[in-house]
Amino acid sequence: MTFEDELRKGNFQIPECTNCKKIVWPPSDFCNHCFSDIRWRKCSNEGKIIEFSKQNDHYFCLAEFEKSVKIMGKIYSGIPDKDKQVRIERCGMKNEDYFFEFSLF
Repeated sequence: MTFEDELRKGNFQIPECTNCKKIVWPPSDFCNHCFSDIRWRKCSNEGKIIEFSKQNDHYFCLAEFEKSVKIMGKIYSGIPDKDKQVRIERCGMKNEDYFFEFSLF
């Protein structure tokens, strides 16, 4: 299993070290802290907005999940604000590019 294999299926999986339990981000096949093996697990789909921007009528944001994983995505509902909570509604790959879609809650 790889990050991209799961993302293509619409699953947001993250690697976690089997030894020190650190989340490995960006994804890798080994821990970048202690160099041990990793295991793949589902990431929480709830995070918080760090920064956001607007282009035309669309909002985008950088959001943090599990206090270490930062991803960019499009916001589909509401008007964002810093530290507001977001939920991953959809994720995947289009033309070999990653995409994430968030809603506010």
